[in-house]
Amino acid sequence: MNQSPTVPEAIPDPQIQTGLLTWTATELRDLPWRSTRNPWHVMVSEIMLQQTQVSRVIDRYRDFVVRFPTPPDCAAGSVAEVIELWAGLGYNRRAVNLWKAADAITEQHAGLVPEDLASLLALPGIGPYTARAVLAFAFEQDVGVVDTNVGRLLARWTGASLGAAQAQELATNYVPKGQGWLWNQSLLDFAVAVCGKRNPACERCPLIDSCTWAGHGPDPAVSSAGVSGKQSRFEGSERQVRGRIVEALRQGPLRLADLERFGRSSDTLEAVESIADGLVADGLAAKSHGMLQLPS
Repeated sequence: MNQSPTVPEAIPDPQIQTGLLTWTATELRDLPWRSTRNPWHVMVSEIMLQQTQVSRVIDRYRDFVVRFPTPPDCAAGSVAEVIELWAGLGYNRRAVNLWKAADAITEQHAGLVPEDLASLLALPGIGPYTARAVLAFAFEQDVGVVDTNVGRLLARWTGASLGAAQAQELATNYVPKGQGWLWNQSLLDFAVAVCGKRNPACERCPLIDSCTWAGHGPDPAVSSAGVSGKQSRFEGSERQVRGRIVEALRQGPLRLADLERFGRSSDTLEAVESIADGLVADGLAAKSHGMLQLPS
């Protein structure tokens, strides 16, 4: 009879804390959003970075915070403007949620990003990771920030597949007192540079002596809390069709009768119109007099 895996205690390993901060002293990346503690700018960067490569975000982030430097500025603009500035980032629904969050911040919080977890979680499109990222990176609070990369580190360090509550408790307990900003930024960079999802560089990992997994046996990060599974194929998917339509709408309105050209070879006009209806339902488009356009 197989024994259940040991549930790790939510106690930080001081050697991991010291080793990671030593690594960070020379390896932390210089990124534009790391030079600010502006809560709105931090929120913008975090939402842009969801499932999007850093290199694609840098220029879009700079353009966005120049055009919309505060939540009231964003709320006063149109959803269409936000979607237009989102070009190249993918997952366009995030743009609509960011505009909705800006509107809620303006209406409910006097235009200031709230600095408590409950209020942040109540904003449209703000989940547990983004809320805590704002607390750590803007307000420098000692909270654990758990995304897919951090979830992978925690599982490997402990050698166990973690539940969501376990991962969050462990992440928060690992934060050295008064170093919430630096610690969480360090985790994100280390996970990308050394402890990647595929082929982790265990042979050059400065934390190898404190890592329970250390590259031996089944990877405990697989199916652990916060660690993403295999993403569905984009090529030939409905997501690709949606993206094509939104990209075209950035150039101007489209006739509904012409939408079939954005579909897959097997799609009828009715099928593509149904996909367009999904864009309308998500706030990414609007229909009027036989035309499809960005929302006002």
